[in-house]
Amino acid sequence: MSEDQALDVTDLRVVIVDDHAMFRAGVNHEIGQHVKIVGEGEDVETAVKAILETEPDVVLLDVHLPGGGGAEVIKQVLPTKPDVKFLALSVSDAAQDVIGVIRAGARGYVTKSISSQELIEGMARVAAGDAVFSPRLAGFVLDAFSGAIDIAQVDEELDKLSAREREVMKLIARGYSYKEVAKELFISIKTVETHVSSVLRKLQLSNRHQLTKWATDRHLV
Repeated sequence: MSEDQALDVTDLRVVIVDDHAMFRAGVNHEIGQHVKIVGEGEDVETAVKAILETEPDVVLLDVHLPGGGGAEVIKQVLPTKPDVKFLALSVSDAAQDVIGVIRAGARGYVTKSISSQELIEGMARVAAGDAVFSPRLAGFVLDAFSGAIDIAQVDEELDKLSAREREVMKLIARGYSYKEVAKELFISIKTVETHVSSVLRKLQLSNRHQLTKWATDRHLV
């Protein structure tokens, strides 16, 4: 479908991709009577399969997925299905998540606090070729791509951290105690201490206060 072609929202064909079945069911319930839900995916493999089989107008795509994340889904689909549009729908508004999927080819990024009507309107706009962002993210995205934020540095330094170290880093930067981090991630306090030490060493920081400033400066928390 060409970008300048008008699209009746009731004809909008949508694939929902999220690793939580209850969330997919909730979205389906909220928007299913307004658009055509033609497929679902719970990880990279099932998402790519559903998209290639149904060729939807829009994919509602979670950022964090088993198998490589939302960006990996986009990278596998766009080379053969360039007309499929992706709208990231996530609880995260962290820099690396937003920039990662936009760089991969998503046409927009909204948070899960969005209303059903706003989501439907956003999907229609993305299908028509517009870029759609939650208001709080729009300015940040502009800053990132204008060079106001050194995204290359964010990516390079984050790449040094494992997925678990990133989780620990974000919670520590948000002010969580070691005990609270351990409870949140279902790991021991000793393991939290080990991860924090590793994060500080890799980022060449001395303490959690510097870590908080590092993460805040890069819009990671």
